[in-house]
Amino acid sequence: MSGPGVGFEYPPQEVTWLKRDVLLFANSIGATADELHFLYELHPKFAVFPTYPIVLTFKGKTQEVIDFYASSKAVKIPGVPEFDYRRVVDGQRKMEFFKALPTSSEGRKFESRTKVLGVYDKGRPGTVLDVQTDLVDTATGEIYTRVTTSSFFVGQGGWHGPKGPATKNFPPPKGKKPDAVLEHQTTTESALLYRLNGDYNPLHATPEPGQKMGFGGAIMHGLYSWNTTCHLILKTLGGSDPANIKEYQARFASPVKPGDKLVTSVWRTGEKQGDFEEIRFVTEVAGGKVCLSNGRALVKVVGGAASKL
Repeated sequence: MSGPGVGFEYPPQEVTWLKRDVLLFANSIGATADELHFLYELHPKFAVFPTYPIVLTFKGKTQEVIDFYASSKAVKIPGVPEFDYRRVVDGQRKMEFFKALPTSSEGRKFESRTKVLGVYDKGRPGTVLDVQTDLVDTATGEIYTRVTTSSFFVGQGGWHGPKGPATKNFPPPKGKKPDAVLEHQTTTESALLYRLNGDYNPLHATPEPGQKMGFGGAIMHGLYSWNTTCHLILKTLGGSDPANIKEYQARFASPVKPGDKLVTSVWRTGEKQGDFEEIRFVTEVAGGKVCLSNGRALVKVVGGAASKL
């Protein structure tokens, strides 16, 4: 597909991580003591939780706290207007898993390589930017994960750009009860722990930015809900085995407040790609709005989950 900005490649970003980073991530997204392979570095099957690379573009190669606003200064995409990154929200993220990540990047060089897939003018509401980010071992050229991100620049449309294709939706099966309902309780400290993975946006730590944006105070990272839901799905259906998930995506529908309970309804569709079954899901705040919609995953359903669900 061609269009303004399409194919533009951002400068490659070197990324690094330690075993300690992997352990922190697993702790911050709700891994439990019966999943020691994610939480204990001397476990014989010590492994990285599959979605960990989603934080690497925030973290980069530093172990220090990052000035989020300074680091968010945008690279100019040729052929499209210069957008204000202070007024952008996450629209949707899809992650594909190709190769298991080593538990540390030590002794190797990895890069996050991002290119523009499309820039779409939605008129007065704003502009959509779709990018693809590959995590690459520079020595071999192997791609470990691929993330497709859709971002929405609020009120920044009307520049006579292409409208873009219709969004593909993955609604739950009509008239079918969920095969599983999974719960995750956040705390008032959940975002303060999760941000230590490298996503230091003040919106998730102190009330002032959220008050200015109309949220009434601090809100949870959208990727916190995205990651914790993936953890529950992999644990419940895939036996907590990182090899049992091939693809995972969800759309960010509404904010979550620290202390909210997240409730995820899961449906097995029976549709398969090899050993991997398509799973649909919706996550909502208990007693409130849907926060993750358009949820879809490809999971190898194993063990007791296959007979119970």
